[in-house]
Amino acid sequence: MSRPIRTLNYSIFLLALLALAGCQSESGKPAAAVAAAAVATSHSDLLARGEYLIRTTGCNDCHTVGYAESQGTLPKDQWLKGSPLGYNGPWGTTYAPNLRLRLHEMTEVQWLEFSANLRTRPIMPDFAVRAMTEEDRRAIFRFVQSLGPAGEQAPAYLPPGQTPPAPYFGLILPPPPTEASPPEKAVASAPGP
Repeated sequence: MSRPIRTLNYSIFLLALLALAGCQSESGKPAAAVAAAAVATSHSDLLARGEYLIRTTGCNDCHTVGYAESQGTLPKDQWLKGSPLGYNGPWGTTYAPNLRLRLHEMTEVQWLEFSANLRTRPIMPDFAVRAMTEEDRRAIFRFVQSLGPAGEQAPAYLPPGQTPPAPYFGLILPPPPTEASPPEKAVASAPGP
């Protein structure tokens, strides 16, 4: 065999050896095992991020009975089961739904689509959910799914004009401003005798 061909074969052998070495991690584990660990880490990171978002964005304030009263110390198994407390105003009466049951009925893809286009009645800040990144909404979904379904459905929406059963917040809005009246002129009082 000529020297150039032997050098070429040796070079190909070295490249193949380097390629195989590249499939090993520093710990000696195959790349597939490292990738699986990264996915697991990613999943655990998503769960932690979802819990953080639920804690800090106010979800529990309405969707978890007793959360605010406990100063946020309720155990997670009580979180996001909805509330019988109604919010009554010109739109009717709304209730914070049981997110554990609701998200249990959805796939992740369905949740991402639903939450990206969420439009609700007051007092839910749907604009805040729509403003979240897809990754944050995914984290919320994964965390809520990890809690599992629990609890009962919250009461159904009541249209305007129906008085809700207690307990409920009555959100009374001030009347719209009327046409501006001209400002009253100050009347100077005459100095006394």
